[in-house]
Order: sequence, then C-alpha cells, then structure tokens
Amino acid sequence: MASNLYVSIVKRFSDTVAATVLLLLLMPVIALVWLLVRVVDGSPVFFFAQRAGMNGRPITLLKFRTMTAAVGPDGSPLSDEERLTPLGRFLRRTSLDELPQLISVIVGEMSMIGPRPLPLRYVPRYSPRQAERLRVLPGLTGWAQIHGRNAVDWPERLEFDARYVEMLDRWYAPLVDIYIAMCTILMVIWQAITGRGIGSAGATTMREFTGS
Repeated sequence: MASNLYVSIVKRFSDTVAATVLLLLLMPVIALVWLLVRVVDGSPVFFFAQRAGMNGRPITLLKFRTMTAAVGPDGSPLSDEERLTPLGRFLRRTSLDELPQLISVIVGEMSMIGPRPLPLRYVPRYSPRQAERLRVLPGLTGWAQIHGRNAVDWPERLEFDARYVEMLDRWYAPLVDIYIAMCTILMVIWQAITGRGIGSAGATTMREFTGS
C-alpha cells in the first residue's frame, strides 16, 4: 500500500487541500457550534478520545462534545441514551460534531475518506481480514459509512472497510473516493432528515465490538 502512488501522493495532497478549504469555509459554522455547546451544555466543548490510526498506532479523535459525564449511584457512567444531550442529538444527526476532525486530516493522522477510526481496544479483536482496515489512514467517511454507517452490524461493516482497502490497490481507486464523497453528501442530508444510520438497531450509538 505504501508504494501506491495514488495513496501516498495524490490522495494525501487532495486530503490536505480539501480539508483546508473546508475548514476555512466552515469556520463560521464551527464557531457557532462551539458557542452553542459552550452556552447550552457548558464546558468542555470538545471531546477527546484515543483511537486506532494507521497500523493501529494511537491517534486522538477530536469531536464536539455531545454527552454529559453523568454517572449512576455506583459511580459508573450512565448509558449513552441517558448521557446524550438534546443538542448532542442534533449535532450527531447532522454530523456537525465531526467537523473538528478536519484538523486531523490536515496534520496527516486521518484522511477525508477511509475506514472510521475505532477504539484501540478493538485492535486485538480483529480477525486478519478485519485488520486490513488498519493498513490505511482512517477517514471522516468511507465505504462502510455510505452503506449504512452504524446501522450495519459489525462483521458486515468491517468487511466493507477491508473491501475499501483492496480497492485502493486498483486503478479505479480515485473514482471510488469520488463516489464515496458524493454519496456522503447525500447521506448526511438523508441522515439529518431521517436520523437513520446514527446508531445500531435498538441503540443510541454503535454497540461494542466484541470480535467476530
């Protein structure tokens, strides 16, 4: 994969340009979301989490905070459903909570398109096939996202990621990325209207991956 001219040069250059342009254009939106979170939900405005990047190395995922830190009587965190704020629901539904990750694309920890970065604790749970997703930079959107996002169960979702990595070795890789980018725009609009794809069936967010 490292010798792939498209991935190592063209895709990286396109990522930097696209993320920089989007960050500049969306700066007023980002500032407004920052203000809303600060006023409505209070501090901290951002949520930081460790995720597995390329080759499984740790990266820091940056998002606007959508949940509280509320805990139950025993001191353990409440469920995602209970901690998710009304504003947080809106941000997730519109994907506005993901905008700070444009910075991660610019610095080279993420790509505009690739498998979504998942928790580090998942890495040893992957099968060899599923671990293929770690051969490339994680992305803001990807092949799995346009095929159902969190509504797709884990085995199918991780298979979509593995297929994407395979397609990056093909001559038509740039066309795949363009297709994903175009579908993502439509998906975000549809998701904002319907709320579909944000969580697993019967769950507010994605269920824990325990292995195949």
